[in-house]
Amino acid sequence: MDLNSILFNSAGRLRSGWRFAIFLAAFILFGGLFGGIAVATLSPTPYFYTPGSAIFLTVNGILSLIPAIVIGWLCGKYLEGLPFRALGAAFTPGWLRNLIAGLLIGACSITLAVAVAVVLGGLSFRFNSEHAGAAIASSFLGSLVVFIPAAAFEEAFFRGYMLQTFARAGLAWLAIGLTAIFFGIAHFGNENSGTISSINTAIAGIWFGVAYLKTRDLWFPFGLHLTWNWMQGAFFGVEVSGLTDIVAAPVLKEIDGGPAWLTGETYGIEGGIAATIALILSIVVIYFLPGLKPSDEMLAMTSAENPKQSVS
Repeated sequence: MDLNSILFNSAGRLRSGWRFAIFLAAFILFGGLFGGIAVATLSPTPYFYTPGSAIFLTVNGILSLIPAIVIGWLCGKYLEGLPFRALGAAFTPGWLRNLIAGLLIGACSITLAVAVAVVLGGLSFRFNSEHAGAAIASSFLGSLVVFIPAAAFEEAFFRGYMLQTFARAGLAWLAIGLTAIFFGIAHFGNENSGTISSINTAIAGIWFGVAYLKTRDLWFPFGLHLTWNWMQGAFFGVEVSGLTDIVAAPVLKEIDGGPAWLTGETYGIEGGIAATIALILSIVVIYFLPGLKPSDEMLAMTSAENPKQSVS
């Protein structure tokens, strides 16, 4: 095997592993630069943020989303000759349908996880009578501002260019597995994380990856991700991946009777097998769900190397 075959594939493109490495290196560089600027700018002000706070998650989500999208677009353009819409973040035909489907299925999936924990005796709920209706409404809508950029960034990063460039090399399922592992590792440092929470987060990465393959855009997995997190925290009052400072006044108050292997206790329901069951069932439903499919253009831009494709 000569150097040329190590670097380039039969389509004359840089191989997917090298493209992945270039994207990741560029993201680390510019993501760190953006983060450093944010810390330097905000630290002298009253808005200085600490990890896990609502301000931190919002600012971090926005500042991480920008390089994930821009670098993904530039890598697609200069390494593969692809237009921006190939990344799946543009308003291509069907984007709104896919987003709505994601929002609905995400809400149903977290509700199923909660229902499993309730039926098995681990969780119960009551309406939040400790806060006024205005406070609950404000918290419900305000937390959405936090969860939108956080979910958008994670989908643009994990299910964006990294997964997609491997998919064009015929390695979509390998890419889903790898990015799911990365996704689980990225959450391992969250407060009160453990073995089950890490496994569930990796399963969630597979869930989002399968959703991406279903529509070949980021709107469907983004919708799943957003309502899972938002309903979990703002409606059910459950910790979101160990985070407790995002939602001040949820609609419901959670009463967690354990055991931890079922409900996740202080990590939230993602740390228990109730979430495992719901995620696996949702993966199966999405895989076989009729009616959702990518456009011919998106399928062509995300399925195979195309040396003749031009940027437009």
